[in-house]
Amino acid sequence: MAARRAKSATNEAAQQAGDAVAIGVLDELLGFHLRQAHDASFRAFARNSGDPRLRPGRFAAMMVIHNNPGITQVALSRAIARDKSSITPLIQELQRLGLVIRKPSPRDRRSTTLRLTAAGERMLADLLEHARAHDRQLDAVVGDKKRELIALLRQIAEALT
Repeated sequence: MAARRAKSATNEAAQQAGDAVAIGVLDELLGFHLRQAHDASFRAFARNSGDPRLRPGRFAAMMVIHNNPGITQVALSRAIARDKSSITPLIQELQRLGLVIRKPSPRDRRSTTLRLTAAGERMLADLLEHARAHDRQLDAVVGDKKRELIALLRQIAEALT
């Protein structure tokens, strides 16, 4: 109890000095730190690419479409862990930019299939270059613990889905 009061007093003093904002119990929650790291990673990717069109979410979708030409939107949303409410606008944006072609599925008329256009393939090559550079920055942070970290992140994702 005394330790908690001391920490609270320290946080209060830091706030008054304008140095920091007390986040309380958030500092002890793994989910909060996962979100902080995720957001920082996305901001760094966007900043380093120098092109607002080169975003990690777009990269993931385009890479999966590239590796699975003719994939359905439903399969894509599962592969990149996006729900229907966010995958549809993403695909519409990619289509509007001329990066993806949507066609009715020959197997199921209720589904559409996705393929990258030639412009999409070129954009993906740019995105891949930026993703690799970004990953090198992350490698510098995690060092030889990269495989361990990826394994832990996969465990978290699998356990929570």
